[in-house]
Amino acid sequence: MKLKLDDQGHVVVQDGKPVYVHDDGKEIAFDAAGTVATITRLNSEAKGHRERAEAAESRSKLFEGIEDAEAARKALETVKNIKDGDLIAAGKVEEIKAAAKKAAEEQVEAANKIHAAELTRTRTERDTLQQQLYDERIGGSFDRSKFIADKLAIPGDLARAAFGKAFKIEEGKIVAYDANGNKVFSRERPGDLANFDEALETLVENYPHRDQILKSSGASGSGASGGGGSGSGSKSLNRSAFDALAPDKQMAHIKGGGTISD
Repeated sequence: MKLKLDDQGHVVVQDGKPVYVHDDGKEIAFDAAGTVATITRLNSEAKGHRERAEAAESRSKLFEGIEDAEAARKALETVKNIKDGDLIAAGKVEEIKAAAKKAAEEQVEAANKIHAAELTRTRTERDTLQQQLYDERIGGSFDRSKFIADKLAIPGDLARAAFGKAFKIEEGKIVAYDANGNKVFSRERPGDLANFDEALETLVENYPHRDQILKSSGASGSGASGGGGSGSGSKSLNRSAFDALAPDKQMAHIKGGGTISD
């Protein structure tokens, strides 16, 4: 899915919303406000499901060992209505105690099964909501990525298939992880996490087959090998010229076999 551009290369806007074109040619205006509202709602629903699941787990511990709730209630009612003198006279005190204990255990076990089923259902609903949130945030970022549109020779769906597992949603933010399991930080804003496009560019730079997915005209600075170097047209740069380059340009110059002279 790509942005629709007019003849002058400007983004086409419909009702104040940018228009995107799907692979099948269908056009749709992207509602950013609606997307944010959907994400907020999904986060709220996921939190509610999680809280109910935790409450269900706590309640289930109170009924461990009871399986048949109805049998337990009947046994407890029977015990309550029997006089102590009758029990002693009949010699069935231990028998009644054993029956009451068994009924109570069966009741707890039954309650555990009910809560276990509720917990499973709640977790399934939570996982479904989390997947919907992931598709909305991560999938949408791949669809709208300017880096993919400008720099990669593959569409967004293939880029997501190759790099989608590196992205997660943590505390409502998109976070990328490299091959070593480390978070990807911004080179432009040291100390801050990289935004989506900057993180994706870093992942592509470290991808072993990056030259096969980069556009030939847009590979400079994104890990292209060969004579591109730093984009200056020279294999050798003096120290002041090298220091003036952005960090990604410096890396490209070094990876491209460029040298630095004092």
